[in-house]
Amino acid sequence: MRRLITAVTTAAVFMPLAGHAQQFCAERADITNRLKTGYGESYAGGGLRNSESVFEIWMSEEKGTWTILMTMANGRSCVMASGTNWRKAMPEVEPAGIPG
Repeated sequence: MRRLITAVTTAAVFMPLAGHAQQFCAERADITNRLKTGYGESYAGGGLRNSESVFEIWMSEEKGTWTILMTMANGRSCVMASGTNWRKAMPEVEPAGIPG
């Protein structure tokens, strides 16, 4: 019985946390201006998700921050993820002495 009470209490405490996950959405120009001026980020690349949206990656080499935006056809963007310690991909190096 004690385990059941503990499990129910734990679930009650953590359930509201899942409901607090929020996306920040606004006009693309407003978000990208904030990324440029507030974080020193610039557009690093992206791609078409479907006919209605594009994913964009913004990052700052100087500060190491990064942001992933989803921009929709109506001009609104949503921050899907952001973080720190951005690292570039290591360049592919061909071993010496092996013909290409």
